[in-house]
Amino acid sequence: MVIDRAGLAEFLRHRRGVLQPEDVGLPRGQRRRTGGLRREEVAALCHMSADYYARLEQERGPHPSEQMVASIAQGLHLSLDERDHLFRLAGHNPPVRGSASEHISPGLLRILDRLHDTPAEIVTELGETLRQTPLSVALVGDLTAFSGPARCIGYRWFTDPAVRERYAPEDHPLLTRMYASGLRQILALRGPDSKAAHLAELLLGQSEEFREVWNDHEIGVRPHEVKHLIHPELGALELNCQRLVDPGQAHSLLVFTAVPGSESHEKLQLLSVIGSQPH
Repeated sequence: MVIDRAGLAEFLRHRRGVLQPEDVGLPRGQRRRTGGLRREEVAALCHMSADYYARLEQERGPHPSEQMVASIAQGLHLSLDERDHLFRLAGHNPPVRGSASEHISPGLLRILDRLHDTPAEIVTELGETLRQTPLSVALVGDLTAFSGPARCIGYRWFTDPAVRERYAPEDHPLLTRMYASGLRQILALRGPDSKAAHLAELLLGQSEEFREVWNDHEIGVRPHEVKHLIHPELGALELNCQRLVDPGQAHSLLVFTAVPGSESHEKLQLLSVIGSQPH
């Protein structure tokens, strides 16, 4: 496929023009005179330089890679149809849809963007974190930084002992069973050629603990209503986790809250002040 520079530039300018700051979790500010987003704001949302993005809108610059186009589609909060159109304009075949897609729906992103004072994250069905609020990063670290199989929380649970330091020891046995049970359920749903099957094969070869719990063939193990987390500076927190599911993309929005007036609620308020400092 050949890039349509004029069509790509026109589409990008139009999408930038119709997006409002509040649509993407940005403050409008009093000095903003025109509608839409500024180029530098879109560039920041797309994790690229303002100069690179500006050249695309000006029908020049390099041919954007598939990874760059995917980042633009997510930054501009495009729907799946709009994302596919963007890929074709940029001279690429659109990515697959369904459970393997990592493109977050605009609706789910809009909700996440409004949760400034709440730990929240968007995850895939395999527990791969796609987006986090700043307070989520402050609470559990940057979970989007992992690559390969380690993107999956269940894989990290059995291969990286440091992961368990964030959870109360009394919850470890249940979480061990839950991650194995969840992976088995996704494998049955997606089939022997799926990412879930690959993760199971890796874990069977790397973790004796996983092999033992996997052989129990448990299905439907659910987490406790209250999660007991350990923050390296604030100590123990008791948090409820609400889940909003986007069935079209097999993504979930996880929102963590504490009972108002509780010690954990006060710690979350303190955490919002401390911010995501290195731990």
